[in-house]
Amino acid sequence: MDAQTLKSELQSELFRILDYWMEHTIDHANGGFVGELDHQNQVREGAPKGAVLNARILWTFSAAYRRFPEKEYLRTAKRAYEYMTARFVDREHGGVFWTLDENGEVLSDRKQIYALAFTIYGCVEYYRACGHEKALELAIELFRVIETYSFDPVNNGYLEALRRDWSPLEDVRLSEKDENALKTMNTHLHILEAYTNLYRVWKGDSLKQALKNLIEVFLHRILRKNRSFGLFFDEQWKLSSGNISFGHDIEGSWLLHEAAVVLGETDLLSEVERTAIQMAEKVAKGGVSRDFAVLEELHVATGEQDHYRHWWPQAEGIVGFYNTFELSGEERYLELACRIWGYTKANIIDRENGEWFWKADSEGNPSQDEYKVGLWKCPYHNGRACLEIIGRVAS
Repeated sequence: MDAQTLKSELQSELFRILDYWMEHTIDHANGGFVGELDHQNQVREGAPKGAVLNARILWTFSAAYRRFPEKEYLRTAKRAYEYMTARFVDREHGGVFWTLDENGEVLSDRKQIYALAFTIYGCVEYYRACGHEKALELAIELFRVIETYSFDPVNNGYLEALRRDWSPLEDVRLSEKDENALKTMNTHLHILEAYTNLYRVWKGDSLKQALKNLIEVFLHRILRKNRSFGLFFDEQWKLSSGNISFGHDIEGSWLLHEAAVVLGETDLLSEVERTAIQMAEKVAKGGVSRDFAVLEELHVATGEQDHYRHWWPQAEGIVGFYNTFELSGEERYLELACRIWGYTKANIIDRENGEWFWKADSEGNPSQDEYKVGLWKCPYHNGRACLEIIGRVAS
């Protein structure tokens, strides 16, 4: 497969993804979007609505509209933006609520910085799509909230979560599978992503300083000597887990590079380019299966490898290795991106019910137990992978 074929196939896949979300996920009864759909696209009554899912829908349809200006894409993005501002934004204390119930009432009012970051990311993309000034104003406001309440001026970096009123929170975990760590790679990665997008449209000095600092935090605090990210840290940056997340490493390789490109400082960009290639090569050697799937995580202490092939690392692998091909000029990275797409086509895309399966086992059998749409299942990873390749491959 060559780059043009990859682009053509991913463009067709993008349209299928977008059609799925417009057809199945709009909550006509309660507003916004449904909280959860099972494998057969049945709504789970009472499922919570998450700020992250809403923000990711906002980003995806805004970005899709910028590339393909179809009215229904902008209409869907507008729905996500209006529901976000009407229901998720905390007008009293600032920030956004973590979850709502199915009727749009606050369920969890904790301030997970990850959710604020994704709201910035989505609002900026909506502004880029249609020029809505209030969306940009909200993104800037949330940037300032993060810098005020989450940034650690003593040890650097960002605290994971706080209470609604920004007081300390004992259990700051993003999800049940995460460690209860005050600082995490994952949240820092998506603050980086959000600040990068914001800097495209708003060149505030404070944002420039914060974005540069975040890149340096990744290079000097989060990235380990083995060229993989550390995952969980205490307040003083002591690492508490030696596990490797191949999905985040390949995603981080290209997001870190994107941030350095947008920032535009030559010396830092050169360092990041070298690092991105090194990170991708590390994943290529240890995090890609024989059938060309990106594996999710290696438990270093036990040597146990998660042999399930989850949906989102495949999407990030396609972009990450294509980005490495662009940086290095080495055709093997293009071939790897194409082979990961080939694996995804064969094993991850659900041809019967739409969208992508959550995961497949080592034999290529998809799991049908996990939800198709939910707090952590969105159109952002796979939709973004399509959009990235469409934008990167010349016609």
